[in-house]
Amino acid sequence: MGPYAGFFSALIGSTLARAAKPDVFWMFGIVAEPLSALAAGFLVRKKWKPVMALYAVMLGAYFVLPFGLSIPLWTVLDVLVGFFLIYPAARLSGWLFGEDRKLLPLSLVLIAFVTTVTDSLARIVLLVPGKLYSLYGLTHPADVINLVFIPGAFLSYVEDGLVVVISIIVGVPIILALRKSLQLKEPLS
Repeated sequence: MGPYAGFFSALIGSTLARAAKPDVFWMFGIVAEPLSALAAGFLVRKKWKPVMALYAVMLGAYFVLPFGLSIPLWTVLDVLVGFFLIYPAARLSGWLFGEDRKLLPLSLVLIAFVTTVTDSLARIVLLVPGKLYSLYGLTHPADVINLVFIPGAFLSYVEDGLVVVISIIVGVPIILALRKSLQLKEPLS
């Protein structure tokens, strides 16, 4: 589909999902999920610069604010690791559809991890620089840190671990089956 078609598909899907089953966090998914699809589309096409630029803008928005700097750094370490894995993920993306299978799991894990933390980063940017925390009655930075970031960071790391495991156990066999049955020589996204 490519990065742009993936972005718009995810935008339509996440918007329809929130319209069908609204919740108080609707705006986070409508923004974060399409950005993750955009990042995945670029990485699979070996285009790391747009993803790096997206991260630079979002991380800059987060760290330029004193409030962003007051949040413990360990809560966003996965996002920072993702930033440094953008280039390797793009470079190794050719292994997704190459004949040699030995680096397929690594390539898939890198892309899955980077795009998962892209989603997390977008949600963080909406919450902190975007000040969406005020919609939930949180006005003091300590409240946001203690009620949102600390528990959210733990859950984010669990999500990161699940993405890695599922990418290997489920994702690799699916890609191999698609390669074989559809004779794929290039990415679908």
